[in-house]
Amino acid sequence: MQNVPALKWITQHPRFSAWLVLSLGMVALLVHEARNVGLLPSQWLALIVATVLVAGACVWIISWEDKDNPEDEAEVSGGEETARESESTAEPA
Repeated sequence: MQNVPALKWITQHPRFSAWLVLSLGMVALLVHEARNVGLLPSQWLALIVATVLVAGACVWIISWEDKDNPEDEAEVSGGEETARESESTAEPA
């Protein structure tokens, strides 16, 4: 499955792909909900640009937790490995 260029790009750029998917969904909802409001083309453009930027901000804020996880996982896995090593080296009673 990794031979498909789109999947390769998605796995290499998870934040951009999340931004793209979230933007598409948010713009689709915007267009659906505001279709009968009578907006001018410049107003539509401004709303769509603002929506895409908000989606990017959402993905960026969510990614803040990604930076914390490797440290947490290293502490947890280090503690588990130490516990496993002490169990395996302990002599049976």
